[in-house]
Amino acid sequence: MSDTIERVKCLIIGSGPAGYTAAIYAARADMKPLMYTGMEPGGQLTTTTEVDNFPGYPQGIDGPKMMMELQEQAERFGTEVRIGMITEVDFSKEVGGIHKACVDNNKWIEAESVIISTGATAKYLGLPSEQKLRGGGVSACAVCDGFFYKGQDVAIVGGGDTAAEEATYLSNICNKVTMLVRKDYMKASKAMQHRVENTKNIDLRYNTEVDEILGEQVVEGLRMVNNQTGDKEEIDITGFFVAIGHKPNTDIFKGWLDMDDTGYVITQAKSTRTNIPGVFASGDVQDKIYRQAVTAAGTGCMAALDAERYLAEIETEEDIQKPQTRPETV
Repeated sequence: MSDTIERVKCLIIGSGPAGYTAAIYAARADMKPLMYTGMEPGGQLTTTTEVDNFPGYPQGIDGPKMMMELQEQAERFGTEVRIGMITEVDFSKEVGGIHKACVDNNKWIEAESVIISTGATAKYLGLPSEQKLRGGGVSACAVCDGFFYKGQDVAIVGGGDTAAEEATYLSNICNKVTMLVRKDYMKASKAMQHRVENTKNIDLRYNTEVDEILGEQVVEGLRMVNNQTGDKEEIDITGFFVAIGHKPNTDIFKGWLDMDDTGYVITQAKSTRTNIPGVFASGDVQDKIYRQAVTAAGTGCMAALDAERYLAEIETEEDIQKPQTRPETV
């Protein structure tokens, strides 16, 4: 391991809309941010073929291209972007303390403030056909991609509140929504269950799992299997949505940051502050409700502003505590 320790004013862990927006604001505030992108530079949007609902792009934009432009904007103001993975942290619990982060198990970085933007990873079923057709009709976000299947037949898998909400959302724009629930009941709240059951164009299938997603380049159909009888059925669809949950990328922060029972970082009041002074969380790593690029970007802005104010308060406190020298009298 390297013996050289680099000190920075602001360390941003993770990229994506939250991280890059935080970098833009932090750089403009002369905090000279250093960003480590993680294993997936640009985050989840790099797997999206077209982003159609981010303000400022009336014709839509390719997900990877949007992330490249955000990176360029952050670098334009002085952000240093490095490819690398933060594998361990050692946070100070003192106000004004110095935080440490290890890069790729090799190099330690010291930081006066840290912005965490590591995001969350959508859970998938693990089928080869599902992975092959990601971006070709397979999506983990109905709100993001549902518009592209307006008036078409689609399917969604999942039985929780998110699946029920997304199925209902799709029912408003799609011709038919086939909803697959693995068990003989839904985990969603009763209100959400009733909404699904009372929506005419949602075909609710209990005890049903995905056997195969059909299509070579794009989704063309779905083969389902009843896990009680073994009976299989094929239907024609053009879009397949996975709504079985997300996993926040917070493993390295466990034991340091307050989290909920599913691993999302808990932030204080209407801010991005965590329970550790000088450590802030933005984007999907602390948002399990909205999970949109624009809301992630908003919290990235908040995190940079919170970090800037924190550092300003520390500097003011240090100035107050400095011994005052009196001018000599003649």
